[in-house]
Amino acid sequence: MVLERGEVANSWRHERWDSLRLLTPNWLTRLPGSRYDGADPDGYMGTGEVIAFISRYATLSRAPVRPQTVVTSVRQANDGYHVTTDAGSFECRTVVLATGACNRPSVPALRQSVPASIENLTPFDYRHPDQLPDGGVLVVGASATGVQFADEIRRSGRRVVLSVGEHVRLPRTYRGRDVLWWMDASGVWNQRYDEVDDLKRARRLPSPQLVGTPERVTLDLNALSASGVELVGRLSAVRDGRALFSGGLRNQFALADLKMDRLLDTFDAWADTCGGDRDAGPSERFEPTRAPAASRLHLDLGSGEIRAVIWATGFHPDYSWLHVPVVDPKGELRHDGGVVSEAPGLYAIGLPVLRRRKSTFIHGAEDDAREVTEHLAGYLARNR
Repeated sequence: MVLERGEVANSWRHERWDSLRLLTPNWLTRLPGSRYDGADPDGYMGTGEVIAFISRYATLSRAPVRPQTVVTSVRQANDGYHVTTDAGSFECRTVVLATGACNRPSVPALRQSVPASIENLTPFDYRHPDQLPDGGVLVVGASATGVQFADEIRRSGRRVVLSVGEHVRLPRTYRGRDVLWWMDASGVWNQRYDEVDDLKRARRLPSPQLVGTPERVTLDLNALSASGVELVGRLSAVRDGRALFSGGLRNQFALADLKMDRLLDTFDAWADTCGGDRDAGPSERFEPTRAPAASRLHLDLGSGEIRAVIWATGFHPDYSWLHVPVVDPKGELRHDGGVVSEAPGLYAIGLPVLRRRKSTFIHGAEDDAREVTEHLAGYLARNR
């Protein structure tokens, strides 16, 4: 049975901003036995389309979903687990945690030092620019969410300051194809978790600076600065009503540019070796990220220049209901490819680099789920 705290596709219905689109093109949006079959394979699904896609899959797969069933506790009991919900309790031999890694926004503690006159929002709160107070907006975080917010809010006519820390830069298209086509075809996305040199770091990497638009535009820091967004360094502190930014902006730019070029080198090498360049354009390299001549190191939040702060600083899982000692001090689940070896019969799916680099994307679920359920079936067979 599948326990769903709200409706099918609940996060997409109630916890996303209005203009959000998938980062992956439609042709890559697939689940076991179901894939996009519309007229725009190179487009990017909007929120309503994603809701419809997932809802249709739930119907076609005949999944035994119990909506509006909130799990309040999971505990080990006898030879399995005792699951308590607001609609009753269940005994089961195995449990799969499919709650993902984006249950709560990660907001740094320094948010408490922001003056009370400033409105604070997270990606769970923000819906569209019209809900913001008049005046400037500070967006903290420059991964996919942060750059999309900065672009949309700037287009609404507001002044935007974007605080930039570690980020992953990617072009939307490369050599005439969507960059995620290259990730898929070259095998980069299929790299297994036990082949990654630094797995902990790989699981913490921010989402790439991408946006899904009909024009397939590249939304990087160069595009944002050209549109009038002011770039500043990582927000390091808020003291006496002043936001303080680090001075390492150029280094952050150089590191992101270097990693992007290395990835493009990987694509080119694969194309040369496997003939993947037959229908692709020539190799490309992109302008380095332009650093401002003088990046400000502080911002007076009490001057009226900034009226709102949006914390696009990532997400974290919520295991407050999991009363099994398998969560580390940082709130991360201890597992080996989705198998929680410390608690036999407990599994996970949908976490970053669970078994492959593509694990958190919709199309990445199938391969991971197949291997996790094979292990689960073996466990049941061995423990009858």
